Amino acid sequence: MAAQEDAAALLDEIARREEELASLKRRLAAALASQSEPEPPVPLPPLLPKAALSRDEILRYSRQLLLPELGVRGQLLRAYDVVADCSDNVATRYLVNDACVLAGRPLVSASALRFEGQLTVYHHDGGPCYRCVFPRPPPAETVTNCSDGGVLGVVPGVLGCVQALEVLKIAAGLGPAYSGSMLLFDGLGGHFRRIRLRRRRPDCVVCGQQPTVTRLQDYEAFCGSSATDKCRALKLLSPEERISVTDYKRLLDAGAPHILLDVRPQVEVDICRLPHALHIPLSHLERRDANSLKLLGKALRNGRRDSQEGAALPVYVICKQGNDSQKAVRALQSLKAVPELDSLAVQDVVGGLMAWAAKIDGAFPQY
Repeated sequence: MAAQEDAAALLDEIARREEELASLKRRLAAALASQSEPEPPVPLPPLLPKAALSRDEILRYSRQLLLPELGVRGQLLRAYDVVADCSDNVATRYLVNDACVLAGRPLVSASALRFEGQLTVYHHDGGPCYRCVFPRPPPAETVTNCSDGGVLGVVPGVLGCVQALEVLKIAAGLGPAYSGSMLLFDGLGGHFRRIRLRRRRPDCVVCGQQPTVTRLQDYEAFCGSSATDKCRALKLLSPEERISVTDYKRLLDAGAPHILLDVRPQVEVDICRLPHALHIPLSHLERRDANSLKLLGKALRNGRRDSQEGAALPVYVICKQGNDSQKAVRALQSLKAVPELDSLAVQDVVGGLMAWAAKIDGAFPQY
C-alpha cells in the first residue's frame, strides 16, 4: 500500500512539473506577443518525446528511500569516486551520508536558504561525517524548507560553484579545503566565514569505532519528516466536494453567484490574490474567530440578496496549492455559528492558485 501511495505521489509530481513547463511556455509566448515593436514570431521548438516511466521504474524510484538496497548503497554510489549532496531535506541528507560512509565515498554537501548557505566535506580522510556533527535530526516543526522560506536564486549558484570546485579537487587528488570545517555564506551582508567542525566521533553510529548503523534505514521515519521539499497533496475530500480551476473559471465567466474564500495567510495574500476573493485565513476558521465568522455571514447575506434566489449561495475555497483549502472546507462544514452557510454548498478549488496560474492565467504570480 505504501509503495502505491509513493508511486501516486510521484505521478502527481510529474504532472505538476509538466503543468509548470506548459505555463512557462504560455508566459513566454505572451511576452513575445506584447513587445512594443512586433517581430515575426519565433516558433518554439517542440519538446522531444519523453518515454513514459514503466510501473517498475516508478516503484523503484519511489521506494528507493525506503528500500535503498535497490541501488543507493551498492551499485549506485560505488560507481563514483565522490558524491555531491544538493538535496533540500533532512531525511535525504542522512540517507546520502550513511550511504557514502557504508560505500567508503567522500561527500561534498551544500545547502541554501533565503540569502544564506553553507558547505562542507564529510567523511574524507578521517574527517567527520554528517552524523558526527548532527547525531539527531532536528524536530520536523523547526525545519524551514525552500518552498516556505524561499531562496534567492544566485545563492545556490554561489554555493554550487564552490561545491563543484571541492568535487574537482577531490577527484584530482588535491584534497578539499573544507574537510573538518564549514563555509558559511551570507549573501545579504556579503560575508564568507569559515568555522571548524568537531572531529570524528568515536561513538558515531555509522562511522565510529563500533557502528550500529550497518545498513540503510527508513529515513523518513527516523527524521519524522518527508524526503521532499514539496508539499504532498492531501486527499481529505471526496470528488463531489471539489471543483477544478477550469470548471471554476467557467462558472466565473458565466457570472454565477458565489463566494470565493481565500484562506491563505496575510503575507501570501499580499503577494498576489484574485480581486473578487474574500480573505479569511484558515487559522481564523479553525479557531472560530468571531469577527471572521461575522464577515463571512455578512458576505453570504449580501450575495444571496444580490442573486435573488432562494438556493444556498455556493462557497468555493482556495489556497496556494489545494491543501489548506481542503482543511478549510472541513472547518466550514462543522460550523454552526453561521446560519447562512450551507455545508453542502462548500467546495475547494483543486490545486489552488498555483493551478490557476498554470492552467488559466499564465501571468498570475507563482511563488
